[in-house]
Order: sequence, then structure tokens, then C-alpha cells
Amino acid sequence: MSKLANVDSLSPAELRMLIRQEDPRIRITSGLANGYQQACVIILPKNLANDFEELCHKNPTPLPLLHRSQPGETLCLPLAKNVDIRTDISLYSVYDEGRPVKTVSNLKSYLTQTRSTSEQQAEHHGSLSDMVCFYLGCSFGFEGRLKRAGVPVRNVEQGKKVSMFKTTVSCFPVGAFRCPLVVSMRPIPAGMLDAAVEITHLNPAAHGAPVHIGDPALLGIQDLSRPDYGDPVEMQPGDVPVFWACGVTAMEALLSSKVSLAFTHSPGCMFLTDIPDSTPTSILSPPTRGVDPLITDLSPELIPLCFQISHNPLLYSLASKRAVTKIRQLESTIGQDPGQRGIRALFVQDELLLSCLALSHATSVAIATGFPTHFQHSPPDETDGRPGAIAMATMLLSLGKQVTMITDRRALDMNQAIIDEAVSSGVLKTAIPLVTFEGSGPDSALLFLCHHGDPSKPRYDHLVAIQRNGLAADGNYYNTRGINIKHLVDPIDDLFVAAKDIAGITTIRISDGGNELGMGKLKEQVKALMPRGGLIACDVPADYAITAGVSNWGGYAVACGLFLLHTCPSHQRYRNRGQRLEPITPQIIQDWTANLPSVDKEESILSVLVKYGIRSGKTGHLDMEVDGLTFHPTHSDIITRLLGVTGDSTTLKR
Repeated sequence: MSKLANVDSLSPAELRMLIRQEDPRIRITSGLANGYQQACVIILPKNLANDFEELCHKNPTPLPLLHRSQPGETLCLPLAKNVDIRTDISLYSVYDEGRPVKTVSNLKSYLTQTRSTSEQQAEHHGSLSDMVCFYLGCSFGFEGRLKRAGVPVRNVEQGKKVSMFKTTVSCFPVGAFRCPLVVSMRPIPAGMLDAAVEITHLNPAAHGAPVHIGDPALLGIQDLSRPDYGDPVEMQPGDVPVFWACGVTAMEALLSSKVSLAFTHSPGCMFLTDIPDSTPTSILSPPTRGVDPLITDLSPELIPLCFQISHNPLLYSLASKRAVTKIRQLESTIGQDPGQRGIRALFVQDELLLSCLALSHATSVAIATGFPTHFQHSPPDETDGRPGAIAMATMLLSLGKQVTMITDRRALDMNQAIIDEAVSSGVLKTAIPLVTFEGSGPDSALLFLCHHGDPSKPRYDHLVAIQRNGLAADGNYYNTRGINIKHLVDPIDDLFVAAKDIAGITTIRISDGGNELGMGKLKEQVKALMPRGGLIACDVPADYAITAGVSNWGGYAVACGLFLLHTCPSHQRYRNRGQRLEPITPQIIQDWTANLPSVDKEESILSVLVKYGIRSGKTGHLDMEVDGLTFHPTHSDIITRLLGVTGDSTTLKR
């Protein structure tokens, strides 16, 4: 068997035999034993074994525990037969006081039968009976399935070890073990991301789905050509960097522990198991708490789909098929046009989904609203926009985001009073900072958006405009009747224009016509299809453009979409870089549910607007209506239907 020229087609058992014989053809195991799981191996003193096992349980994505041996055990019958772990890895790393000091081809001279203490100390060798071996899932275990699906594995193509990088993401510490998350990177063609995500999601024993897709700097990785472990792997045109949690995280844990003597596989030189890569996780290592519980439910509806949500920096996000389907149902619900204004012509598929995904990754969100269409009245504002803005802000706050509202100077006192009443009535969880922007100088937008005007330090990572009038091509602001209302509007558009050149700020608009801020993305359609479109069309684009029959409905749908994403295991796992968080308790769900829009809350906030003299946009009526549509039954029915899509309507109705 050792004379065979091609080792690629050999079984794991045949390959282990060659490795035991120190066959020089076998070193890196990526690309070998296709169709079978591979494993990282950590061998450490038994006095640290319980802490290390707990480290695996608290960090199951980078450290998916397949098997823990008994002290002194060289076999691992759950994973493979006829094994001697001292000889069956092609290259081992030796750790002395927590530092890697050398690599060796076998451990027989280190892990011996029990000898006298003086002999062990003199040679710094250990007794096998004092050591415990841990076997952790490895991403090499899914490379075979990627190749069978036609997804290129660039490191195998280039004959290199996979690139591995330390990140700025901290793992949960246990005892002496404290370490950063280590990730492996594989370039994947953009058109094959969904396939790569699905294949790896279905193999949780090999780290599961990616923990990050896009700009490596978001993980604290500055240069893909300088990996901390492995080799640099070249990207091909059209490739996207995709990062999976990596078992080399365990080696970083050893560094922090300063363990007197330990051994691991050398990066890229894995233990080859006899377990097929399609084997259910549940039979690998009972109890199953060794593998991330967020990814052990492999139901088809929970398979993640991949979406690009930012170009600068490049960022993709994941959400389950079930969550995506529900958010698309929300989008369909708000796309109705009871006012018969032709807004379906401005509808773009999945803008709600992409906006919700982007906002789910947000830290600090600024929301602008206010449309003074009734220039002959005081106040000139309409009832559309503010309720949707408050609904979004309420959900964002409950999810731990920072929220700021931007308003015109003329409406500052009125909007502050409305927010105060929303808080006192329980519609808003807490007060929202209210700010103005009047564009006092050439750098005022940059100074507003970024700390000290530094583009590398944005104050907000998302700008949202909901029913906010937008700047037309001629420099004026128009209502739908073509009346110039520029004298009532502060230049908040300047913030959206400036944000286009600031990495890390995403812009979103929610509107129901063509003259709102952010509609520049669809200005040609507005000009061609909407009444007076050539005059009123907004010239300022947003990254994402949610179109709704009434803008408030778009705000309600965003709140519901965020709820769906934060109760989606696939999305939560990805958003948290695979780090295991405390479970979402019924109390947390109850809090999020309480912060969804409801018929009672939205009726309450509309009554507050009417109290302050704010009128319906289409009719100018000072009544319980928005855009000429009475709250009951039109708006209340939409809210009820949105809640019905979001969850059990009997549970969510308040």
C-alpha cells in the first residue's frame, strides 16, 4: 500500500497506516479522505481536562467536541478503529510552558508508559496515564462536500494549507484558558455563497456555517496575505473571503494556560476519522452539548441563505429560509396600494429584507422623519412618518441599539413633546435623543456624522429616512402637488450625500411616493411613472429603498422583521460570530414582543399627533387618519396582519 502513487483516493484507515509509517507524501490533510470528518487533536494533563472540556462547551462553534479520551487512552473508538494517537497524525506540535517549541512526527518518545518521576522530569517527558486527548471537529471535514457540489476549494487547488487568522473576537474564558477566536478563510465565488453556506451549515461537527463573510478588517484581520497559521491563499476574480471558526482556537487557549507539557496536531495536519461527513452530529459524541445547540437543528427551513448588505465595508449576512420567507410576506403586506397612487411601480424585491438584515448588525441608528406638506397650516406636518419612526426606534432600543432622531429646527419642541408623551404612555421604552441638522458649513455633515469629523470614526452606522421630503434635482423640495416647501425643510439630505463617501454608514429610506429622501435610487422610475415625477423626484439616493402603501407601514414592517431576525438561530449565530450567548428566555421574547407595534399603541400615538395639530397627508383632515385612510379599519388591519406574519397573533396582539 505504501507504494501507491496517488493517496487522494485512499480511505482514512489506509491513510492513517501510511502516516504511522511516516510516508513523506502525507503531511497536509486538506484534500485527503474526502467524504470523511477530520479532527483537531489536543493532548493535555488530566488536571486541566475538565476546564478544557468546559471551554469547548462554552465555545462550541470553534471547539466542537467530538470525543474526550480517558487518561492514558490512545484509542478513540467512537471516531476510528485501530488507532494510536501517538503515531497517527502526520505532524505534532509540542508545547512547553504553553509555548510551541518544536514539531515532531510522532509522540512515542514523549508519551510513554509510566516511569519514575525523576526520569520524567529529567527528560521533560510525560506519562501517558497523566494525559487526556480531545478530538475537535475540523473544517477540512466539509471540503469534500464543497468539491462534490462544484464549489472550488482554493487552498486545495493551490496545494497550500488553509489560511488561519487570530481575530479580535474573544472566546468565553474558562479557568486558565483565555483566547481569541481563530478563523480559517476560504475564498468562495460570490455566486456560490449560498451553496457553501448550506453545505457547511449541515455539518455542525466541522464548525457549521461561516461566522463572517466579507471584509476581514471587521474581524480585526488586517492582511489576508499574512495568516497567523497556514499559508496565504490567493483570491480569484469574483471571490469573496469567507471565514469559518477554526479549531486552532484551542492552540491559542494553550498559550494562555502556560501548561507545562501539551501536544496538538500541527495546523493543517489533522487526524483522519472513519466518520462520514454526512453522519448526524447526535451519534458522534454523546452528550451532544459538545456541538453548538444553535446549529444542531438541521431542518430544511432553518438552512441559512446569504445576502450582501454592505459594499463598503463588504459584508454579507445570513438568515434562515423560514425568517426570509416571513420577511418577504411582511414586504408583500405593506406593498398594497389602497390609495391607488401607483406605488407598486416603485417596489423593489427584498429591500425590506436587506434593510432589516443591515439594521440587525447596527450599533447606532439615526432616524429622520418629517414632511411639511401642509405649508398653509401650522404645524405643516402630516401624520405619516412619525408613528413608523417611533415603532422602529422602539424595537431597535429593545434590541440594545443606540437610536437618535433627527428633526427640523422648526419642529424640535413639538417632536420633543410627542416623544415625551410616547414614553409616558408606554409606547416608547425610553426617551430618544432628538437632534437637528441645519448645514452651517461645508464640513458640517461630516462633523455631524463622525466623531471630530474623522471618516474612520462614524457616530452612526445607519441612517434611516422615513417619509422625509427629499431634495429635487433643481435644489428645491416639493410636495406631491408640486408646491415648493423648501423654506420649511432643513438640509438633512446633506447627511445622506456625505454618508456615501464614509465607510461603515448604510442608508435606508422608507416612503410611499417619489419625492421622499432616498428615492434618488429610483428617480428614473419616479420621473416616468409618478404624477409630476419630473419635477418632484428626489435626487438623493439611499442604499436601500423600502416602498410601502403608507410609509408608517414600512416602519412597522422593519420592527417586525428585526423581531424575526433576532429570534432566528441562524442569524443570531452569525451576527455574534458563532459565539454562544445566553439562551433567549421567555422573558426576553416577552420584552421584544411588547416592543412590537400594536393596534393600541399605534392608535395612541396617532391621537397624540392629532392633538398637536398634525394632519392627514392627502386630505389635510385633522382626524384619526393617515394619507386619507382612516385608522380603523385600514391601518389597524395592516398592523394585525403584520403581527400575524411575525408570530402567533394571539400571542402578539396587545
